[in-house]
Amino acid sequence: MVHLCFNRTVRLLTLQNNNQEWLSANIPHFITKVEWPPSSPDLNPLDFSLWSILESRTCSKSHTNIESLKTSLRREWENIPQEMVRTAVAVVNQRLKSVIKQKGGYIE
Repeated sequence: MVHLCFNRTVRLLTLQNNNQEWLSANIPHFITKVEWPPSSPDLNPLDFSLWSILESRTCSKSHTNIESLKTSLRREWENIPQEMVRTAVAVVNQRLKSVIKQKGGYIE
């Protein structure tokens, strides 16, 4: 099974037509740029999973200045279990299929 890391650099590379053709031919279940919904929070693991965890942990106490907030954010980010991040990333493909099935509509 092929695992790809999706980031802005990869996304920019996949937007080029020759790369789209190669990826479509070589990656099972590759989703083309035409099929990929733009700016969907349903497809961003930070949006659909991790931000709410980080927010609840960080805001469990009040902060009197920006440095306190930044310190708390960094600490709580480091405390999010790696397995939780992996799980959020692992469901992106299924969520993408659901968004496509809903023709871009809300899926949760």
